[in-house]
Amino acid sequence: MLRIVFIGTAELAVASLNALRRQPGFEIPLVVTQPDRPQGRKLQLKPTPVKAAALEAGLTVFQPEKIRTEDSLQVIRDAKPDLLVVAAYGQILPKTLLDLPRWGCLNVHTSLLPKYRGAAPIQWSILNGDEQTGVTLMQMDPGLDTGPILTHQATPISDTDDALSLHDRLAQIGSELLIRTIPAWVAGELKPQPQSEEGTCYARKIEKQDGLLDWKLPAKTLWNRVRGLVPWPGAFCLRPDGTESRVLKVWEAAPDVSATPGEIGEVLQADAAGIRVRCGEGSLRLLALQRDGGKRLSAREFLAGQPIQVGERWGSVNQHREQAPEQ
Repeated sequence: MLRIVFIGTAELAVASLNALRRQPGFEIPLVVTQPDRPQGRKLQLKPTPVKAAALEAGLTVFQPEKIRTEDSLQVIRDAKPDLLVVAAYGQILPKTLLDLPRWGCLNVHTSLLPKYRGAAPIQWSILNGDEQTGVTLMQMDPGLDTGPILTHQATPISDTDDALSLHDRLAQIGSELLIRTIPAWVAGELKPQPQSEEGTCYARKIEKQDGLLDWKLPAKTLWNRVRGLVPWPGAFCLRPDGTESRVLKVWEAAPDVSATPGEIGEVLQADAAGIRVRCGEGSLRLLALQRDGGKRLSAREFLAGQPIQVGERWGSVNQHREQAPEQ
């Protein structure tokens, strides 16, 4: 029986945890996850998705504030792991912990490394208009997603994908990679391959302001932003309302890359087919929107309660973030 301590926090990791606990020959003596955090308007403590899944399965859960303390390390030592598996945990693991189990520590990373090391590979793959992404299973070292690669699997990014659909598909791919790879790894049949430094880039953490639609950018770039930033922070734009601007969250959109007349930020069309806004290149048709404090509405529903005039000029910003992560 292979004893696996699972370390993860976010929803992405749940598929891997469930796959491992259902696999004959694997035992999970301990699940390590982040502490419960206050969420929502009432700031009530909420368990992490991994904790919820572990408790439902009757597994033992450990929630250290910091995993690198000696007390935390001792709890994991006491579980006598043969292998550590990490997915979307949110803390850097110390070398002392990585060296603890006989078979080391494997990490499920949702990109084709060395591209998109870091916090937000799924979002950046869409924001940058990539045609494919994937999952890499690597042997962890003390660096940030720099460890040698055991295996990987690619998947295309289609025009119908957004960050949610891609997240779910990559979570499933990662769980299947683990089940296929771990037996070969512990049998000594795999030789990890060092990552190439060619093509390396980092997918920095997404911030709320990344969602702002700057109409000076090409329509396709803004469309990728709408798709890549659901559900958080979501893409949003500014519509003038007297002396102020109202924030409109954009849930769905479609680009038109053909040559388009009009001024940047000008509303070219506002009807049941959508609200079309002139961009730096082409135009973006907004198909589903949400006002502050309101609910998500189709363009038709939105216009029924909030008329928009063709010729309006919508707000933009003079500065915006680059679309590529730091190289």
